[in-house]
Amino acid sequence: MKFKIVKKLTAVTLASVMAAGMLAGCGKKTETNEKGEEVVELTWYQVGDTQKDAPKVIDKVNEYTEEKIGVKLNVINIGWGDYNQKMQVVINTGDKWDMCFTCSWANDYLQNANKGAFLELDDMLQKEGKEMYDVIDKRFWEAAKVKGKTYGVPSEKEIGSCPMWVFTKEYVDKYDIPYEDIHSLEDLEPWLEVIKENEPEVTPFYLTKDYTAPTYMDKIQDPIGIEYDDDTLTVKNVFETDKMKDTLATMRKYYQAGYINKDAATASDDKSVKRFVTKGDGQPYAELTWGETLGYEVVASEIMDTQVTNASARGALTAINKNSEHPEKAMEFLNLVNTDEYLRNLLNYGIEGEHWEKVEPDAEEVKAAEGKDYIYDCKVKLIEEKKKDYAVPYWVQGGLFNTYVPDTDPLDKWNTFKEFNDASKEAPSFGFDFDLDPVTTQVAGFRNVLDEFGKSLYTGSVDPDEYLPKLLKKLEATGIQEVIDEMQKQIDEWKASK
Repeated sequence: MKFKIVKKLTAVTLASVMAAGMLAGCGKKTETNEKGEEVVELTWYQVGDTQKDAPKVIDKVNEYTEEKIGVKLNVINIGWGDYNQKMQVVINTGDKWDMCFTCSWANDYLQNANKGAFLELDDMLQKEGKEMYDVIDKRFWEAAKVKGKTYGVPSEKEIGSCPMWVFTKEYVDKYDIPYEDIHSLEDLEPWLEVIKENEPEVTPFYLTKDYTAPTYMDKIQDPIGIEYDDDTLTVKNVFETDKMKDTLATMRKYYQAGYINKDAATASDDKSVKRFVTKGDGQPYAELTWGETLGYEVVASEIMDTQVTNASARGALTAINKNSEHPEKAMEFLNLVNTDEYLRNLLNYGIEGEHWEKVEPDAEEVKAAEGKDYIYDCKVKLIEEKKKDYAVPYWVQGGLFNTYVPDTDPLDKWNTFKEFNDASKEAPSFGFDFDLDPVTTQVAGFRNVLDEFGKSLYTGSVDPDEYLPKLLKKLEATGIQEVIDEMQKQIDEWKASK
């Protein structure tokens, strides 16, 4: 679905939709809507902290969806740190639920699809979900397939992995640093030295325990995978590649030079620490979000070309429970979320007039955006005193391209995202899933080894000449070569079948 700047039409459409929503809330609620349709309740598990005003927002959502499609929601939020564990309990104990957030990094999409927890959606996507299926980038749907079947509805957002160096703009301006020309780890060196010599209160290269050094590889099963430029699809241990060995040596050099904070391997992000550069997982206009979080302006440069992998394209999905009593209604609801402008913005920002208000974009922005896709005639200004009462992770509930942009962002933000996605390169391994079953025991041992050595090596806190052989020896003892051989066998079969 593409949206253009058509102010009168949009205003009329929204007015009609809101009127319908208000009418739906009148009178005593029953199990049928005004069309005589049965209203079913869908339980939806989402990652993220519970919001103070969520009940009133969901009440407003239900007013609309009850009349529109005969659905009302019961949304259950689980905090970030607990989501993985608690969702596995919910899934494994057979609790009643209809939809849940899943992805490559939380409530593991591939694992749950393989064990039969999620419903196959392909037939419904051609019926109840066809409208959204036709408008969402086909590569998201390709990534959503597991053994040829689709088990989740992707939230259309950035599709690729785009690591970036994030620079504090104050120091970039002060020392006239050509940050846009800085890409590799080695490119940083002269400027880290400048900051070290001239800004004693600043950490030149600020790292935390979550940092991983630039990895030019699709790590299909950390630490093994396929290098991005390798069309031969040769499976490797990242720690045995020349690029990673050079990277770890450079990180050690920077640590010994005093460019990196001494507690990097154990530190959590302390926003009060003055820093020149750090690393972030980027997307278009990410520096605006980072700057707002930090409280000062930042600028960013890409470390490498953006790569599309299964993991990056599975960054956010919603799955339907295989045992849902109302799977068609769940699909109909997800279709509405991803195509209905009013509903999507209500879920995303809360209630207009209470949590946010529309503001007109700058006339020059409007003129510059003429003819582009995914452009609206308004922006969102959050009401300051209500910001903390309803603030949800915007990509959990659905796609981004039918949400209004905040007044702090460019009007053509989603058009730029679309261009970013179109320009992103597919990694040679995109589309391949590794079946762990033959080597589950060996893979289980990787995590302890990586936890023991990874953070220290990645941050330069220890000498790689001494500690890299220890890591490799322990990985060898866990059976990493068996995992490499098994993955190579599977990827050769996958390549032959393409």
